[in-house]
Amino acid sequence: MSVLAPDYQRILGVLEERRSAGNGTVKAGETAGELGFGTTTAKVEGVRSRARRLAERGWLLLEASGMFSAGRKLVAVPDAGSSA
Repeated sequence: MSVLAPDYQRILGVLEERRSAGNGTVKAGETAGELGFGTTTAKVEGVRSRARRLAERGWLLLEASGMFSAGRKLVAVPDAGSSA
């Protein structure tokens, strides 16, 4: 996690805390509020944008409802023994 920028680490930390407490998915607005950013549209969209980037890179899961949860998606890795 230390490879991530501080804001990304904080978002991931909030979602991991929620998961360990038994709360699965979280809206971007809830995450922004927990981070102390406030719930203005600009702040929520900033958190949503960062969370989407984390999901695209496999750090978070983006649910169909638009909510985020901590967890990593499995990524297929090419067979190291193949000669392609």
